[in-house]
Amino acid sequence: MSLIQQIKDWFRKGGAKLGMVKSLTNITDDNRVSIDPMEYERIKLAKLYYKDDLPKVKYRNSYGEYRQRPLSSLNVTKLASKKLASIIFNEQCSLSLEDETTNEFINEVVQDNKFNMRFEQCLETAIALGGLAARPYVDDNDVIRIAWANADQFYPLRNNTDDISECAFASRTVKTENDRNVYYTLLEFHEWDDAKTYHITNELYRSYQSDVIGEQVALETLYPNLAPELTFTDVITKPLFAYFRTPGANNKNLDSPLGVGIVDNSRNVIDAINRTHDMFVHEVRMGKRRIAVPAEMLKPTGNLYGDEVDDAHPVLFDKDEDVYQGMYGDTDKLSVTDLTSDIRSTQFKESIDYFLREFEQQIGFSSGTFSYDGQGVKTATEVVSENSTTYQTRSSYLTQVELFLNQLVDAILEVASVGQFFSDGKPRWTGNVADVELSIHFDDGVFIDKDKQRADEMQLVAAGIMPKLEYLKRNFGLSEEDAQKWLAQVNNEQPDFSQGSFQEPIDGDSNEV
Repeated sequence: MSLIQQIKDWFRKGGAKLGMVKSLTNITDDNRVSIDPMEYERIKLAKLYYKDDLPKVKYRNSYGEYRQRPLSSLNVTKLASKKLASIIFNEQCSLSLEDETTNEFINEVVQDNKFNMRFEQCLETAIALGGLAARPYVDDNDVIRIAWANADQFYPLRNNTDDISECAFASRTVKTENDRNVYYTLLEFHEWDDAKTYHITNELYRSYQSDVIGEQVALETLYPNLAPELTFTDVITKPLFAYFRTPGANNKNLDSPLGVGIVDNSRNVIDAINRTHDMFVHEVRMGKRRIAVPAEMLKPTGNLYGDEVDDAHPVLFDKDEDVYQGMYGDTDKLSVTDLTSDIRSTQFKESIDYFLREFEQQIGFSSGTFSYDGQGVKTATEVVSENSTTYQTRSSYLTQVELFLNQLVDAILEVASVGQFFSDGKPRWTGNVADVELSIHFDDGVFIDKDKQRADEMQLVAAGIMPKLEYLKRNFGLSEEDAQKWLAQVNNEQPDFSQGSFQEPIDGDSNEV
């Protein structure tokens, strides 16, 4: 570390102690953040389960020595989060708005950000941790992008019973300075002065410890083009962010606006699954075949690990053989003995299946989702009838997803309507956000028998109740333009009886047209 940097650090630390420089140990130490710090300890633990970063197994070996080994877990947190995210939201979901111009603008932003693919991935972590947030912003090319924040990067400032109106986003950057890691934390605060004035404040903190936010430093240290504060009066009507929380009450903290993840109420059964699976893997490893033989059979040269072999004591086994183990004792009494122990595969399988069924119930999946039920391939109708619990859980999540998407579309339109965000000072959208109505079409996937749905809707078309255009869009995934092309082509291929090209023959014996 250079002398100048040491002097700067010394003055910064001294200023922090005197209160001249703002210093934070945790983000929740800021008086603007109104959330219990234990909520983020809970999220931190859930994140370790999701990452499968669990403590090692400690045990005592046959000699009474304490040892440890990595845990052979199943990581059902990741498995359940991924499966639930895939049935809640996928790339077939579509957003539409009544106003054609607004609809084209929003779908262009969605496509530019690869939103459908990205949201499914983020939804997976949200299910595991309890929530996520998204914030639209304008990049250097005047393109609206969407920044995502996990549950541990989002801090509510003010909230009511319906939604969170103020928040702080935290992003961490690690840099190496003078052969030492330095941790920078950027905090972005979104606050209302009143119903008409919206503030965005950026603060940068620096620390040598990964678990400490540190002292506040100038934004120019990392972000030379980032303004410390932006104020909007009579321009913005809704928050420039959207927050998704998992459905259901937060039973860990009844006053918290944050959601709870899979781990929070299933930790005990997840631990039971991991322990049982680890014991099974360990038993398989310990249950490899072992045969005890007199030690003399394994040391032809008198040296157990010798490489030289004489003619009087040739090698009895292949050098790559690891089944035989030498035993000490009276060679006259020792004999070849099979030490292999039976592996209790049936008992372990039944135990794991039992805990998996408990896990399915706790997180809202139908029985047999993860546990093995011995049944083969099922039809879509069977899946619908048997997966009623999963379908109900999905419906609860979809309610929150729909609320999140409405908030996000409002935030995108708010950003697009402020010319200050763009280099030319011109807004990209003009209109009243309050008048925007969003329609979301979720792909029901396995929960709907597609063949039955297609047949039922074909009857509606034949009865003149459903338009052919709508039928093509719903059942073949066509855009309105492509569906119109289909209809036009079908109409062109139909015979035109008005021109007489396909007239019935007058005389039954005549084949002339």
